[in-house]
Amino acid sequence: MDLLRAPWVLATIVVSAVWYWRGSQRPSLRAVGTGSRRRVAPWRGLCFAAGLAAVLVALDSPVERLADDWVWAHMLQHVLLMMIAAPLLVLGAPWMPFWRPLPLGLRRRIARALVKSPFFSWLRYVASLVVTPVGAWLLFDVNLAVWHVPALYDLTLRNTGVHYAEHISFVLLGLLFWSQVLDSPSFHPRLSAFGRVIYTAAGSTASWLLAIVLTIATTPLYPAQSAGHKGGLSPLGDQQLAAGVMLGPGSIPYAIVVFYWLYVWLGADDPDGGLRRRVAPRRSALGTGAR
Repeated sequence: MDLLRAPWVLATIVVSAVWYWRGSQRPSLRAVGTGSRRRVAPWRGLCFAAGLAAVLVALDSPVERLADDWVWAHMLQHVLLMMIAAPLLVLGAPWMPFWRPLPLGLRRRIARALVKSPFFSWLRYVASLVVTPVGAWLLFDVNLAVWHVPALYDLTLRNTGVHYAEHISFVLLGLLFWSQVLDSPSFHPRLSAFGRVIYTAAGSTASWLLAIVLTIATTPLYPAQSAGHKGGLSPLGDQQLAAGVMLGPGSIPYAIVVFYWLYVWLGADDPDGGLRRRVAPRRSALGTGAR
């Protein structure tokens, strides 16, 4: 069974879902996105569940089996992890639900160590560099580009550990990237609505350039994977279909976010808001909740 091909993936998803549910049910937790003293807003829970489902489809379904032989399926995995699962998980606002179930004493010790301990000064310094719009964007795009260098791409096919590292980096840096444009309490982006438009459009640069390279290439870029073809598409046809996956499904999340924040920036739903209004006064599904 494909669902048993990578049991650790299914186990991780189940544990994450249970932990999120437990943390979101605590009566003291203010509703994320509503401002009332309720549990986590239901729509955020649905987003988190959908994000976990996208991870499951990418890593523990027939897609994972097909990705061993086909570039287009491998590319579909990357789209599911970076452009589907990551933004959905961010919208699910899992930070507080994951934090709350820990014992209070442990939470205090962890927080004190992270904030004050000299041992973690390096971590605070790194965070100050990467947990920013520019840092997150660079890591997100460079990570995508580097993993598609032919030598490293072929290595992921031969080495399971490297392959897992690739997928983990896609999810983690995807969370970092999308948290800069999607409100995910208790973290809120510092960018204005128009800044989020520019940032999201810039974030799609690497995927578009990769798709162009795959489209115009006259020889297979990933010979190790081409050798596994058992019929059907030619290696070049496989690459071109992979480019289509990146340009088609891979562009949809970017487009949704760009057009949404462009709509907010133009003040289409608030004629008195002006063209330069910032995001903070307004709440939304892509912001912090329903208005």
